[in-house]
Amino acid sequence: MSQDNKSYNNILELIGNTPLIKLNELTKNFLGSYFTKYECYNPGHSSKDRIALHILNQAEKKGILKKGSTIIETTSGNTGFSLAMVSLLKGYKCILAVSSKASKDKINMMKCLGAEIYVCPSNVSYDDPRSYYEVAKRLTNETKNSVHINQYFNELNIEAHYETTGPEIWSQTNGKITHLIACSGTGGTISGIGRFLKEKNSNIKIIGVDAYGSILKKYHETGKIDPNEIYSYRIEGLGKNIVPSATDFKIIDKFVKVTDSDSAHMAREITLKEGLFVGYTSGAAFQAANILNEENEFNSNSLVVIVFPDHGSRYLSKIYSDEWMNNQGFYDSTFYQPETNSINYV
Repeated sequence: MSQDNKSYNNILELIGNTPLIKLNELTKNFLGSYFTKYECYNPGHSSKDRIALHILNQAEKKGILKKGSTIIETTSGNTGFSLAMVSLLKGYKCILAVSSKASKDKINMMKCLGAEIYVCPSNVSYDDPRSYYEVAKRLTNETKNSVHINQYFNELNIEAHYETTGPEIWSQTNGKITHLIACSGTGGTISGIGRFLKEKNSNIKIIGVDAYGSILKKYHETGKIDPNEIYSYRIEGLGKNIVPSATDFKIIDKFVKVTDSDSAHMAREITLKEGLFVGYTSGAAFQAANILNEENEFNSNSLVVIVFPDHGSRYLSKIYSDEWMNNQGFYDSTFYQPETNSINYV
């Protein structure tokens, strides 16, 4: 920060120190107190700003990144946007292998930051040469002076949240947190926060959120990968068909699985009831809290922190589009049907 403490040298200085916000309307019939760690307050509008800055800073310190280097990474969107933003400001080129289920909004945002985009099919195995894992490897081999961030297998992913998000939550709750609920994709967020919190108080429950179609919950419970669990699903940035080493399964107490439809509707409900314009995985995270409440996980002394990782603006063409929701079969007799006269033209 500049010497007058009233301005910043660039937006990278705004990463971290996101607010903890009480949830009121959604949890009025729940036992305990509920807060969201509202990560869209990062300048790149997601928790991935933290790892992008930390990993690139560490790579610079170790001399891995040099003038003219190219950053290469796989992403479902948020990490890519954050890397594109940090790379731009640090003077590096950025190439991103993006999952095809990433919203058009995310892809366009990454492109606007100057990143070179390769859209890869999401419904192929991780070792398929078309998968975003393999495409990123190929591009790294083909590009001189390139660095593959490899967030799924990078310990710095965990370290970024251990050093920042975890201490922030501990301080913001005055050490009274009893439960952390966070979605698990690469696993860096939940693992870093969870590792820090468990060191402070081993009784804190660390609860991961997984998607149907992903292997993480069953792998956590059995130590085995069940190929029969793997199928295509719509939630972005949640779940995996491989086991990321950036997930510290030892510190996670349990996983809760959520559906595409429930998570989409819950994101819209959060927006309507709390005024927080949140993304798809935020809906998934609160849906997990809803399930745990129904299972009587909480009591009057519970202080629950739910990580809302990104902003709803990245899903305007998906969960906030009635047309998209209808095309996915997410509107039926169980759920709210949009009013045909919600928009009036004069």
